[in-house]
Amino acid sequence: MKSIIALSLLLCTSTYGQSKKPIEPYFQVQPVIFSLSTVMMHDVINPPAASRFYSYALLGAYEIVAQNNSSTPPLSSIIKSYTAPIINVPASKYNYRIAAVYCILETGKRMLPSGYMLEVEEEKYIQTLKRNKISQTVIDSSIAVAVQVAESIVNYAKTDGYGKLSAKLRYTPSKGDQYWYPTPPAYIEAVEPNWKTIRPMLMDSSNQFAPVPAVSFSKDSNSAFYKMAVEVYEISKNLTPQQLHIASFWDCNPFVVNTSGHMAIGFKKISPGGHWMNITGIVARKAGLDFNSVIVLHTMVSITLVDAFISCWDEKYRSNRIRPETYINKYIDIKWQPLLQTPPFPEYTSGHSVISTATAEVLTYFLGDGFSYTDNSEDFFDIKPRSFTSFRQAAAEASLSRLYGGIHFRDGIENGVAQGLAIGNFEVKKIRELGLKPFIMNATKQNVKK
Repeated sequence: MKSIIALSLLLCTSTYGQSKKPIEPYFQVQPVIFSLSTVMMHDVINPPAASRFYSYALLGAYEIVAQNNSSTPPLSSIIKSYTAPIINVPASKYNYRIAAVYCILETGKRMLPSGYMLEVEEEKYIQTLKRNKISQTVIDSSIAVAVQVAESIVNYAKTDGYGKLSAKLRYTPSKGDQYWYPTPPAYIEAVEPNWKTIRPMLMDSSNQFAPVPAVSFSKDSNSAFYKMAVEVYEISKNLTPQQLHIASFWDCNPFVVNTSGHMAIGFKKISPGGHWMNITGIVARKAGLDFNSVIVLHTMVSITLVDAFISCWDEKYRSNRIRPETYINKYIDIKWQPLLQTPPFPEYTSGHSVISTATAEVLTYFLGDGFSYTDNSEDFFDIKPRSFTSFRQAAAEASLSRLYGGIHFRDGIENGVAQGLAIGNFEVKKIRELGLKPFIMNATKQNVKK
């Protein structure tokens, strides 16, 4: 029997903090975000691109909230080249929460390759509103606002450089033993080698938070690099059940290819950014945040993910470092395979380390250090949940999972953490400048006794 001994949270909330009553089911944001994730899994959207789609979908919802709530500041002062859309429908004529939720779906519908799939979700949402006795007039006017804002956001998204990526020269792997090369079994070509050209959200440039140089490549068995490879190799052969679980839990490879004889079978999973977006929904609900705060939290996390991926990908294709699988097969054990399938891009720095650490800092700012939660994001893939006592603990585990998985060297992980921390601190600084305050000012750990 479980009994809660204490929820000793010393709360100091702003006007957009905790809700006095639960949010109505049809205003819950997490299921809507997961609808986006589902379409992205269908389309096999790569991790950096997924972060972009999440951010624009949330940007419109945030603006609708901001224009209906004086305590939510507009983002035009901190986001580059951005002008907030002007809503020309009187606030008394529509429900801004309906408009915000619908705008997430509408933006995703317009931007994702298979966005048409979200038409079904939009229709389901309209039917849910009708069952809850929302008048047709309010529904229609709210949707009109959502469509107007979504169109404005999509037009803004067209200026970030994404549309120019396909016109750039096709990436060719560099010649040299130290450089990344496509890995088995699918030998997928490099993912987003020009992602550094995408416009950041809050950062000044893609290389603003470049990490320290990676350990120098060497074939010498006495070198630091060789020893890092041996560490990956040895750990992979002695993984505990918990380490196996951790590696699988944080895998988040959007498209894993397994071979069986002459057949190649693909398995689709949520992206790393999608995992953290789902975590955001989990903790927002546990914290009892009101609707406005839920939108604010998701938006700030999505914006942080965009900047973190741009920064990380900038370094990946600058250092262009070999993956453990390639190095170990060539210099240590030709038959060795990592637990996780090696992603199709260079090793340094670890994407999980960068984006998880940066996101954890933003979540910690809003909800406090010591916010405990259980993450069941991988239930969809039959992987058991994991519980954490803080966002920083989760980020540290996500980072280390790449060593257990055999796909990153230790310096790629540790320097990726440092890179992510610098990005996270910068994003929090910008959030403070914007005027967004923590939802929980002084949080102590939640104590639950069985």
